[in-house]
Amino acid sequence: MDFQDFDRRKFIRYSLLSAGYSLTAGSALLAPLIEALGKVPKKMNDDESIFQLSGRVKVDGKQANEKTIITPNSTIETESNGGLIFVVGKDAHILRENSKIVLTKNDSKLEEGLQLTKGKVLSVFGKRAEGEAGYNISTTTATIGIRGTGVYSESYSDRSYVCTCYGKTEIRSNTDPDSAELVETTHHDSPRFILKDGKAGKLIEPAPMMNHTDEELMLIEALTGREPPFSSLKQYNSPRRGY
Repeated sequence: MDFQDFDRRKFIRYSLLSAGYSLTAGSALLAPLIEALGKVPKKMNDDESIFQLSGRVKVDGKQANEKTIITPNSTIETESNGGLIFVVGKDAHILRENSKIVLTKNDSKLEEGLQLTKGKVLSVFGKRAEGEAGYNISTTTATIGIRGTGVYSESYSDRSYVCTCYGKTEIRSNTDPDSAELVETTHHDSPRFILKDGKAGKLIEPAPMMNHTDEELMLIEALTGREPPFSSLKQYNSPRRGY
């Protein structure tokens, strides 16, 4: 190991400690992302929305910058070179390139829905209090009911992909009421494809875990002041990767 590598690792270790992380196997997995992003993820202030922005990103029709505020009813779109990591209230998201989401709020001005009209998004959601409305993600082919969980979604014209990374979701086909499933997982246990066309009751199919990582989940949970449940699992040694 040369001096520069040692110095970088020393800096990352110091940064993690100063941000309040204990150097467990789980938090140490953040080190490659911290090195790539150049900053340590930590709970964002109430007057902040964007943790990282790259390329061309529009929020409510205007070119975004790192000072842009995203509200519970914003529309966000990324171009081919764009990407965004951001927080709205109790929830945090990573929006990939060539993607578009429309957020919706309820009467209490809390975020209650996310429509993924195209592309890919990784999201973590804080638990709603008693009496608060639940949360739905909608894609081209599915609606996913959520309450305090982590979910990765992809939306295409002929299918959707949903990985319930941890927690509970209810996945329902938008076109077939007989295609529905209650999913409860601890660590990417039951990814699903939801097809546009096919036999009634058979539009939800098993899928591989793909295109998202545990490090990313840990990063966006950290932006809300939380940790994912798998970071404290016994015998947790390495991330489950999908790339």
